[in-house]
Amino acid sequence: MALNSTPFSKPDRWFFWLTLAAAILGVLSFLSGSRLVAEEGVPIPAPVADEHPAADAGLETTVLAGGCFWGVQGVFQHVQGVTSATSGYTGGKQADAHYNVVGTGDTGHAESVQIKFDPKTISYGKLLQIYFSVAHDPTSLNRQGPDTGTQYRSTIFPQTPEQGKIAEAYIAQLENAHVFPWKIATTVEPGRTFYAAEDYHQNFLTLNPTYPYIAINDMPKVENLKKLFPENYRAAPVLVAVAKPAN
Repeated sequence: MALNSTPFSKPDRWFFWLTLAAAILGVLSFLSGSRLVAEEGVPIPAPVADEHPAADAGLETTVLAGGCFWGVQGVFQHVQGVTSATSGYTGGKQADAHYNVVGTGDTGHAESVQIKFDPKTISYGKLLQIYFSVAHDPTSLNRQGPDTGTQYRSTIFPQTPEQGKIAEAYIAQLENAHVFPWKIATTVEPGRTFYAAEDYHQNFLTLNPTYPYIAINDMPKVENLKKLFPENYRAAPVLVAVAKPAN
């Protein structure tokens, strides 16, 4: 397996126009002064409840959704202790786990990122703190920035009962502290299966930092990670290995 060095393999015309339109909407949102996804980043307290792994604990997995998976993946690929961050779909059926189908908003899927991490280096709670602080706007209901629909909802997909309890407790903690000016819209949906997205979606932020949608909506998130969580930031992202397209 080799990393794909192209933005995506033979993209369909509809995909190009869809993402271009989203980028234009992002510009208009900025000019009109409306809030953007993680535009500034929000300093928030760490969770009171967190995991306490044993000295010999192995890797853990969690799945987070917060709008377009390009930006969420890009943020967590720059987090120390994360060993992989894969874009995909969670919440619906395997048969519907395709970009053009999920885009209808009728599948139950959310664009999401499967994160594998070393709990001895970074805790699950710290990942949630980064998620709520810089990876997306948790107060947006079924939308992030210029993207709208249930496929862009803010959702935590816990992979263990303990993760679910920590997530619920942290949401309550942030709400009680009135950290955000609006109510948190994040849901917690256990027992859902993650399906990896198409290869051309993987590593999209790293491969396309000047792509209009990425430059406007997502690169600020990585900068906010570096600024607000310098001890957790890694300059070199951990990338997903994808199949090299045939010539």
